[in-house]
Amino acid sequence: MKFSLIKKNIVIGVTLALSASLVSCNDFLDINETPNNPTAVPPSTLLPTGLVGSAFANANELNRFTSAIMSVTAGVAGSPVDYDRYNTDGADFGNQWRFEIYGGALVNYEQLIQAAEEINSPAYTGIAKIMKAYTFAIATDVWGDVPYSEALQGAEIPQPSLDSQRDIYLGNEAEGIQSLFDLVREGLADLELASAASPGNDDLVYGGEMDKWKRAGNTLLLKLAMQISQVEPTVARDVINSVIQANNYIVANDQNLSVKFGGQIGSQNPIHTYTNISSFRTDQMMSTRFVNLLKGLNDPRLDAFVTKPSGDYVTIDNGFGGTAPTPATRSMFGTYITGEDGSAPVRLLTNWQRAFILAEAAIRLGTAGDPQALYAEGIRASMSSVGISDANIDAYFAANPTVVTLAGTDAQKIEQIITQKYISMTGNGLEQWNDWRRTGYPTLAPHQNAVGIDGTRPVRAQYIDQEVARNPSFPNNVYSNVPVWWDVN
Repeated sequence: MKFSLIKKNIVIGVTLALSASLVSCNDFLDINETPNNPTAVPPSTLLPTGLVGSAFANANELNRFTSAIMSVTAGVAGSPVDYDRYNTDGADFGNQWRFEIYGGALVNYEQLIQAAEEINSPAYTGIAKIMKAYTFAIATDVWGDVPYSEALQGAEIPQPSLDSQRDIYLGNEAEGIQSLFDLVREGLADLELASAASPGNDDLVYGGEMDKWKRAGNTLLLKLAMQISQVEPTVARDVINSVIQANNYIVANDQNLSVKFGGQIGSQNPIHTYTNISSFRTDQMMSTRFVNLLKGLNDPRLDAFVTKPSGDYVTIDNGFGGTAPTPATRSMFGTYITGEDGSAPVRLLTNWQRAFILAEAAIRLGTAGDPQALYAEGIRASMSSVGISDANIDAYFAANPTVVTLAGTDAQKIEQIITQKYISMTGNGLEQWNDWRRTGYPTLAPHQNAVGIDGTRPVRAQYIDQEVARNPSFPNNVYSNVPVWWDVN
């Protein structure tokens, strides 16, 4: 692994490090039991460590990579320079694969399910299954075919096979592979059952409010369906219509699936840690392209997304090869993304994201809903989230009718929707990248000094070297220019 990447990923934080030390090894529960040294990890410990793991998987190094290639940030030094120029290989993201996804969040959820079943507590298993599906979706969306049905088995299956992305999303009854959709539905069914124990403060998202978890699970179904909408439109349409008819999904900002962080070192949002505290905080800054996009739209969210410590925005172009501005003057992620002290949540599923999904689905798939109303709802929800008043949002709509009104062909309307969704998802580079790969929007110019496999923006991450070396199931010739299954754009 690249030395600079190893160092960067040391900055995962005390919370995630503790969770890894407690539960990242599948052999943890194989230790001999003693009365004074209990080996069982309770659900109240496994749930928060799993949630933190999913948040880090979304917002840590994979977010730095995707925010750079999606022209939100620009590289100044270290790995961000490589990402900015599309230069990535199997030496990248090993810590994300091993410690945040498979050996972190996913093994926590697997053990949470087992521990909760032993005490008849489906409130915990339901959350775990929803979040397990969300986290497996991160893995397959980033790498394509990944261990799924044979994953998390520890010594029983030390070299799990790779399931196809299609089977992960849709399932394969003949092979005994459960779809991500059915995994979410199973979790939602668990949440309807009486539970001997239920989460409270250990639930870092909703504080134990099961009704909000039900909304989150259904909104995850919408996201998964839209992801495959161009390869499986019938499946996507059926899933989305079913969720719409049930009418129990995220419809307000206080229902967002957002993992909460604190303001003390070790419990802070990973974007804040990297941007403001770590020894690598000068390795990236904001992209001129992103700032210019929002300026061109007169977008009032710009100040919330991007800092201007010298009184104006100080940015560089993507792939920039010259001398960067001094660190004290650089524009970085704003406090909406990081929090003043690192306490900003990591936003995994949001109200505005749901509105844009349904707006696109109504045009692309013919599902229920008024695309224009949903599009406007998404913009308003995002602007409200960053603290813009209703009166100022109304004023923006009145002054910028061509921005807030869908017009033209269906393709042009979808481009408007995805461009606004891209802006609203600032800080969640994975979702921006997912949408760009499947739709081609927003339209992004190539970066300067691009290298990589063929000089084009990556459409997947290469399998990490450690897995290729230890598990013969992994191919060693799938490069970053090979689209994943759902990417037919």
